[in-house]
Amino acid sequence: MEHTYIDRIREIAGAEAVYANEIMAPHMSMKVGGPADCFVKPGDAAAVGPLVKFLKEESIPYYVIGNGSNVIIRDEGYRGVIICIKEGLREVSIEGTTVHAGAGISLKDLADIVCAASLTGFEFASGIPGSLGGAVTMNAGAYDGEMKNVVRSVEAVDKDGNAVTFTAEEADFSYRHSAFSAGDYIITGAVLELAEGKRDEIQAKMDDLNQRRADKQPLEYPSCGSTFKRPEGHFAGKLIMDSGLAGARVGGASVSAKHCGFVINDQNGTAEDVLGVIAMVQKTVKEKFGIELECEVKVL
Repeated sequence: MEHTYIDRIREIAGAEAVYANEIMAPHMSMKVGGPADCFVKPGDAAAVGPLVKFLKEESIPYYVIGNGSNVIIRDEGYRGVIICIKEGLREVSIEGTTVHAGAGISLKDLADIVCAASLTGFEFASGIPGSLGGAVTMNAGAYDGEMKNVVRSVEAVDKDGNAVTFTAEEADFSYRHSAFSAGDYIITGAVLELAEGKRDEIQAKMDDLNQRRADKQPLEYPSCGSTFKRPEGHFAGKLIMDSGLAGARVGGASVSAKHCGFVINDQNGTAEDVLGVIAMVQKTVKEKFGIELECEVKVL
């Protein structure tokens, strides 16, 4: 049964952008997740403010996703509104070495665009799963690069629906964290500062990094990417491997034998299976090494 508030959301975002009781698994990189009461795909950044304002006024829970790459929605689904920005907020403009991009664009697509413009500094992100907004939120990084190194400013909407802009300093970036991690803002776009480079060299570096990922990571299976934060002085994948958990399984989900830092959905697993693997890994590593692995993935 549809909630009565969904008609109002259709008025705000457009009927074509609103889906009731939408199964979330197809929208998530782990390919798990039950139905959300309401699933909304805003057509542009201007639609986000009024939507958030309404949800706050009506005390309706909501959560924002891009590519759904760093979140797991439980099998019973989400009682509230999932806002997906990956289709409507994808615009990119380039002026010199400054890049203005919508939060919904994937990191891969953005990396290809700036490469075509002969801009360097974003190669590290080309193989990271997810959207620009999600990457800024968690200060995503790989191969000695992080979002904080290239972000000049961030555009967002607060819980009252107001548009706000943060400088890089105000974004308060740290390891896998930012001022946006608490969920008080929805990122709608960001301005990046890159550098002039040679297109063929940029492409070659991206190709090299992506080949290294393919060689070491289980990209052939649904996952959330690296599942655990790196504990100080250690590597999560090695701790998991040394705990004898390579290939360990709960139902249709398992610890990747190719890279133990990844939990994968390799046999049509459920969210319960995935969370079971995560809990098993955390318990075993704590018992064996006394180290608590913190999950990078948000669970709804």
